[in-house]
Amino acid sequence: MLEVADSQAQLTDHLQHFFGFNAFKGDQEAIIRNILDGNDTFVIMPTGGGKSLCYQLPALISEGTAIVVSPLIALMKNQVDSIRNFGGENGIAHFLNSSLNKSEIAQVKADITNGVTKLLYVAPESLTKDENVQFLREINISFFAIDEAHCISEWGHDFRPEYRRLRPIIEAIGSVPIMALTATATPKVQQDIMKNLNMNDATLFKSSFNRPNLYYEVRPKKDVVKEIIKFIRLHPGKSGIIYCLSRKKVEELAETLQVNGIKALPYHAGLDASTRASHQDKFLMEEADVIVATIAFGMGIDKPDVRFVIHHEMPKSLEGYYQETGRAGRDGGEGICLSFYSYDDIQKLEKFLKNKHVAEQEIGQQLLAETTGYAETSMCRRKFLLHYFGEEYDDSGCNSMCDNCRHPKKKFDGQEDVCLALDTVLAVKERFKDKHIVHVLTGQINSAIKSYKHDQLELFSKGSDKSALHWSSVIRQAVVQGLLEKEVENYGTLKLTKAGFDFLENPKEMMITEDHDYSDTDEDDEIITAGNQGGGAADETLFAILKDLTRKIAKRHNMPPYVIFQEQSLIDMTIQYPVNLNELKQIAGVGAGKAEKYGKEFVQVIADYVRDNEIDRPMNMVVKSIVNKSTQKVHIIQSVDRKIALEDIADARGLSMEQLIEEMEAIVYSGTRLDIGYYIDDSIDEEIQDEIIDYFRKAETDSIAVALKELGDDEIGEQELRLVRLRFISENGN
Repeated sequence: MLEVADSQAQLTDHLQHFFGFNAFKGDQEAIIRNILDGNDTFVIMPTGGGKSLCYQLPALISEGTAIVVSPLIALMKNQVDSIRNFGGENGIAHFLNSSLNKSEIAQVKADITNGVTKLLYVAPESLTKDENVQFLREINISFFAIDEAHCISEWGHDFRPEYRRLRPIIEAIGSVPIMALTATATPKVQQDIMKNLNMNDATLFKSSFNRPNLYYEVRPKKDVVKEIIKFIRLHPGKSGIIYCLSRKKVEELAETLQVNGIKALPYHAGLDASTRASHQDKFLMEEADVIVATIAFGMGIDKPDVRFVIHHEMPKSLEGYYQETGRAGRDGGEGICLSFYSYDDIQKLEKFLKNKHVAEQEIGQQLLAETTGYAETSMCRRKFLLHYFGEEYDDSGCNSMCDNCRHPKKKFDGQEDVCLALDTVLAVKERFKDKHIVHVLTGQINSAIKSYKHDQLELFSKGSDKSALHWSSVIRQAVVQGLLEKEVENYGTLKLTKAGFDFLENPKEMMITEDHDYSDTDEDDEIITAGNQGGGAADETLFAILKDLTRKIAKRHNMPPYVIFQEQSLIDMTIQYPVNLNELKQIAGVGAGKAEKYGKEFVQVIADYVRDNEIDRPMNMVVKSIVNKSTQKVHIIQSVDRKIALEDIADARGLSMEQLIEEMEAIVYSGTRLDIGYYIDDSIDEEIQDEIIDYFRKAETDSIAVALKELGDDEIGEQELRLVRLRFISENGN
């Protein structure tokens, strides 16, 4: 039993004294009493359940120092700051990691030795250093708390090999109680944690994984940036986190949100430590509304009023998804969890597994399969999620707090299909995963089917009248209903449960739904600008009006309509309905110069049209694009400004003359002025220039092929035509 100051005193008095709370939440009091009694303690508690207090309070009232193993420096800083606020003096809590210099380390050790420090946060890497082990052996340790304990398991979403070395190090330091804590642990991960830490006799405290205040929604990944901006504008001033899988996407999205008037900041491991700390603090202090981050952000960040968590793409595992969405609504208030799903993203994640060991690949594939199942399912998302964590849930209690319960799909009796799926699992000797079962049912021939001769089974292709999506849905719902189970040790092999055998013997009605089909998503998820990338006008009537206006203005300026605005820009206007010059500047191919020069009449006409036809403008869908000029384009513009010969510019960039002209055309047609008159005047005869300009001034199209045919002059080549056309459009249109 730990030696506790005034051990019989009411814990609630200590709770009130240190944290200002009058009562414990859930199992907190029982957990604290268990560790104070000297027992190993295993805590599984969802984010927002008060997990940190379970080791902070006993540490504060015990003799000695509690050692808290924590995976992230940012997490340590946040928690140490929090304890210092409660405890009154800085020395009460410290962290020991690579961010400290020698004098700071000396101060930490002095405070511990003098009995001032009650909590010492260490990274697992720091704990393995010989000098730290030797120091810790000489001090009075109250207990070890291993936070984010799921990092121990290869089946966890954030596996850290250093965590698997903790037990022998702890034993080398001294025999004291251990508390392991995590917010996310499937039954398999729980087993791994207890086995690795040698905590088989630990008292387990497992809270429900259900967070009733969180709303779960998955949308197809289409126009994702516009959808995100629209969502944030519908929740002005609210705090939110957006997770992306790559640092590049974090930077791009944060910048795009900023130029669209949203107070957003990036956070990822590629930023220096001071920038990360600054961005984190600004988010906590509400100087920024939104953090766009990789998964490095948020672990242990104690911000109770995060109102939404958005996943730009689905994460690698449901554990990761659960923990990241769990950062919303920790105060019990509104928490919206919005994710965008495309199977293309899952395939990209699968490619990342290719270079890993076979076992890691199998684990990674299985985790991704569960994520895919969650995204595509049409059953209650809460029920699916909780089942994954080993908790049965009555979906009638969801209260429409997921998109599938709020907008349910029509159900049908799947009794026959379920029986066929169960029979197929038995026919392949319960040795294969769901994807293989679907291939057998739909009659899909592949190497695995051939090698196991499953194409010769009587049941082969018995379900070919229905889609693979349908059979995946049937199997998924049979798993959640307890008729099938996935053998985690065998990477998801399907086996019938007793309930499954009973169902085959006595089939009964089983209502199921078809899963979502998310095949219509953006293939290439680039940052989307306020421009339609092809197709016809959204509003044909307005398009005709704008066409006429373009001709009218062109006639006034004695130039062809395409110089004023190209057709693609007019199409974009019929989609976005810009009614002022700032909005017009965001239209594809319009820039500030063209908007000022020709835009006033266009926005007036559009504004009148919107008013007269009572059109609800989708302006919250307009995304101001970030300035994305490549280094190449910037170099070309600067070189032209300095009047460098085009051949020299091309050589400097390793381009052919044709490639350089293509780059310059892209610059000019996007609305940027490029004065290449100095080069043209030196290289093209003045009479030929006049002939070409005269042609383009009267032409209905800017097509080079048509121009060559119309001019029919052997002295005028394609290169001359393109260069003079560039000059003409740049001088008159931009």
